[in-house]
Amino acid sequence: MGRDASVRREVLTDSVYEAVKAMVMDHVIQPGARVGIDALSRSLGVSPTPVREALARLESDGLVVKRSLSGYRATVLLDRRGVEELFEMRLLLEPRAAALAAEHVGEAELDRIEALVEEMQGLPDKGESYAVYGRFAVLDQRFHDALAVASGRTMLAAAVERLHTHLHLFRLSPVAGGSPATMGEHSRILRAVLRRHPERAAEAMREHLELSLDRHLGRYRNEGA
Repeated sequence: MGRDASVRREVLTDSVYEAVKAMVMDHVIQPGARVGIDALSRSLGVSPTPVREALARLESDGLVVKRSLSGYRATVLLDRRGVEELFEMRLLLEPRAAALAAEHVGEAELDRIEALVEEMQGLPDKGESYAVYGRFAVLDQRFHDALAVASGRTMLAAAVERLHTHLHLFRLSPVAGGSPATMGEHSRILRAVLRRHPERAAEAMREHLELSLDRHLGRYRNEGA
């Protein structure tokens, strides 16, 4: 396969992946529903191959699951217990990652983390569809992943990335008012890392996660009202 053909295939696979991901995030493909490769290829006007490749990526994201004999299905949504368990894992991993980042982060990594914080400014964290708030969700995840990478601990960074936290949480629905609060909390974490203060970085990350958990649990309190 020539270079141009290879690039075109990669672009096509990426576009199909983003299209199917948006369907899952927006519940066009309902949680728990079967994901038909042939039906998707027809609706997107592509061959089954890029659809299969996209679904393999979405499986690694935790958005679909492949079962023998029944093919792919969209994963079910997190319930309250699932959200609490997700944040329990984050509170074990991410404050430590932030502290290590304050000790070990390089200048290039700092530049990347600062750029992520700046790019998130003013982006909507809620809306009618993933197309509206998706950029905020992606950058939010990259901020946390970049801090974990800056820790210098490969296994720790991989564990944080494998949680795919933001895809699961934003799929529930973005939290109204989360964006300004999130930006302030990210800025406090960044300042602690810039000042090379591990204890403050860990404390700022822990506070951010606890506040974020409370915002997300508000969804369940409202449902019970």
